[in-house]
Amino acid sequence: MLALLLALVGGGVYAAYSVLVPAVSGLFSGGDGEVDYPGPGQGEVLVVVQSGDTGEDIATTLRDNDVTKTRTAYLRAAAGDPEAAATIQPGTYTMRQQMTGAGAFAILTDPANRVADRITIREGLWKDEVFAALSDGTGIPVEDYEKAAEDAEAIGLPDQAGGDVEGWLFPASYEFNDSSSAAEQLEQMVSLTKRTLEDTGVAEDDWEQTLIIASIVEGEVSGDADRAKVARVVLNRLDSGPPSYGLLQMDSTVHYAVQQRGKAGTTDEQRASDSPYNTYKVTGLPPGPIGNPGAASIEAAADPEPGDWYFFVTVNPDTGETRFATTLEEHNRNVEEFQAWCSENADQC
Repeated sequence: MLALLLALVGGGVYAAYSVLVPAVSGLFSGGDGEVDYPGPGQGEVLVVVQSGDTGEDIATTLRDNDVTKTRTAYLRAAAGDPEAAATIQPGTYTMRQQMTGAGAFAILTDPANRVADRITIREGLWKDEVFAALSDGTGIPVEDYEKAAEDAEAIGLPDQAGGDVEGWLFPASYEFNDSSSAAEQLEQMVSLTKRTLEDTGVAEDDWEQTLIIASIVEGEVSGDADRAKVARVVLNRLDSGPPSYGLLQMDSTVHYAVQQRGKAGTTDEQRASDSPYNTYKVTGLPPGPIGNPGAASIEAAADPEPGDWYFFVTVNPDTGETRFATTLEEHNRNVEEFQAWCSENADQC
């Protein structure tokens, strides 16, 4: 089993309770023995609360694992304290079988009872970096993740990904229990990327292209404010006419092509790379994502801000301050400001 810790499920849980209370009230007329175990329970069972689970989902999971006698036992306890119910977090919990509904509720509302360690995958990491981070957190060899990534069907990778998991490993904080395999973990990450694309309203046929654009946005932007603008610049520059003639000329794609991080801008040598990911030489989008974008960049790629910008440059990489321009002349002035920053921070350029 594995559990994902991305966000609190509380909002969905609370909403479920507010609807469920009247719906289940008719079930409470029987004696306690009909709906609840006397407790305190016995043995041990691992219960997983998934991200997005509602109160009904949790109640079903508890009943199916024989933690509670019925779904009603848990729902009744949760309905008595909706504020606490709203704090329940995704994760793996050690519980007893044949507990009371109130006892099960008490365990789930205390985050200290989650048993799995948390592994955080940052936005924008390359797949090799994701594998290394997962390996550090789980002890599973990197080679196992590399092998698992080759089995597209096992990890749920769509055909349009072309067998390459790059871009499909959703950045988030995860909880994996000790029995989860590398393939199960990657499947969970791919599944969350697909869910995010669906929730953002991206048509399935456009998933890969959206992830490519989102990965460029992730690689170019340090804050949320400019993401939708950068996505618009990418689309504008795909036009085969002037001033871009279809060349994206994005440093982030060059960094990916040469697999080097750590400095702002790129060198003449790097921009001379023959890689298909070198958008200074190859027109159009790169052949695949250049990293694993988060939700904010996916949303920006799906809904770019309207505008006629063709250029942008981060004039201060320390602060992330970015200037957008519609003409080359204006852009060149902005580039001069970036070059001035580089003169004062030569070790970072």
